[in-house]
Amino acid sequence: MEKSENFFDKVYEVTKLIPFGRVTSYGAIAKYLGAAKSARMVGWAMNASHYKEEIPAHRVVNRNGLLTGKLHFDGTNLMQQLLENEGIIVKENQIQNFSEIFWDPFKELSV
Repeated sequence: MEKSENFFDKVYEVTKLIPFGRVTSYGAIAKYLGAAKSARMVGWAMNASHYKEEIPAHRVVNRNGLLTGKLHFDGTNLMQQLLENEGIIVKENQIQNFSEIFWDPFKELSV
């Protein structure tokens, strides 16, 4: 991961590492970055990233697997459609089998 002083840039670098077909949470990214109480800032970063095509913001959801950021995507169901295109099952705005497809950067990226 690149070294950056900007928190949003750090969030984007982690987000780019989320594998296809997997999701993580705002809080998991914040914890990995050493700012465990900054989940809301991670959400702001995701909201600001929608014009950066290389950032898979649709793979970041809340700690319960809810698509809380979906209103920030163009179109009502774009976030869900992007996730479903990766094989992720979403019902009533919630990811099914969330614990099985959850990607924890703290576990996956820590040396």
